[in-house]
Amino acid sequence: MSPIPFEHQAINTRQQIVLGLMRLFGWKSILAPAPGKKFVALGYPHTSNWDFIPAVAWAWSTGLKMNFVGKAALFKGIMGPIMKALGGIPLERDKSKNFVDQIVEIIKSRDEIALIVAAEGTRKKAEYWRSGFYYMALEANVPIGLAYMDWKRREIGIKQYFMPSGDLEKDFGIIKAYYRDVVGRDPDKQSPIALKPKDA
Repeated sequence: MSPIPFEHQAINTRQQIVLGLMRLFGWKSILAPAPGKKFVALGYPHTSNWDFIPAVAWAWSTGLKMNFVGKAALFKGIMGPIMKALGGIPLERDKSKNFVDQIVEIIKSRDEIALIVAAEGTRKKAEYWRSGFYYMALEANVPIGLAYMDWKRREIGIKQYFMPSGDLEKDFGIIKAYYRDVVGRDPDKQSPIALKPKDA
């Protein structure tokens, strides 16, 4: 699929400035229109702390208000307002509920949310992907946006969305095909696009 550079009818000054800076550093910002006001954005690959800079630039350039969930402790003190301004949602872990159920509650409680979830759950190379993102979207009945950061092509964005069918293995085929050529900043830390076998 050929990427379509981001264009917005009501682009504001900040977006123009950030898009200009991204072009200066060779980056292309891409965003296909979302099918609704809520979705789970699957982020891949995440191999470096440096991923944060193009990710924020992309969100600012498109005007998309991205959200992410973090431990409540990360929002204490001076970092609290900064984390919230960047879209962070503090989560007090409820030991009586699993993590996915708590995220589903957050999604359902909001009128609008674009929740980014790292596929690997770590910057280190993992043997398998975590499947929590899939069940968050499935149980909240929202689409999955396939967000990518390709350091080789200097492209970042979302080109495709799909509704989870409940057949994880079938839907994972769509995901695997989408990300097959994406290269992270540190390819040696890039996890293979694979689900954990049921018998593992």
